[in-house]
Amino acid sequence: MRSRAKAINFGVIYGMGARALARRTAVTVREAAAFIDAYFRTYPGVRDYTVAMKDAARRDGYAVTMSGRRRPLPDLAADDPRRRSLAERMAVNTPIQGTAADLIKQAMLRVDGELRRSGARALLLLQVHDELLLEVPRDELADVSALVREAMENVAVLAVPLLVDVHHGADWAEAHG
Repeated sequence: MRSRAKAINFGVIYGMGARALARRTAVTVREAAAFIDAYFRTYPGVRDYTVAMKDAARRDGYAVTMSGRRRPLPDLAADDPRRRSLAERMAVNTPIQGTAADLIKQAMLRVDGELRRSGARALLLLQVHDELLLEVPRDELADVSALVREAMENVAVLAVPLLVDVHHGADWAEAHG
């Protein structure tokens, strides 16, 4: 159910058509098209956003993340509809996914700096999507959890607050259980 919801939400936002959505969700093309229409009627701001991102990228020749990182998109003017469509999806995707990548990189730097300043023995080991994996001595767990939450939640000031869940366990599976 979660993977289907992700396919629908991200697919529709990034410009997936009815045929592709039907294939991914095992519904008819007609049902997928009806869903896409209903989605944009329910969330008209999403369509406005996607149109604005495509228009800005066409005007500027690139898409940009919140931190100002640019992704050139020369194929927005391509004659080949597939290349042009891919560039349009990148124009919508880059500000979202690129900003998420920028934020987690900034969070990693902040967490690492705070760990060093605090003198904690905890180690930042790995980043996976929007998660940071740390190795933390048991006696530091409460302090490091608070440090990580504060550092990550305050990495940027946004209209919507960044909320961080902290989990722990003996291994990855236990921490996610």
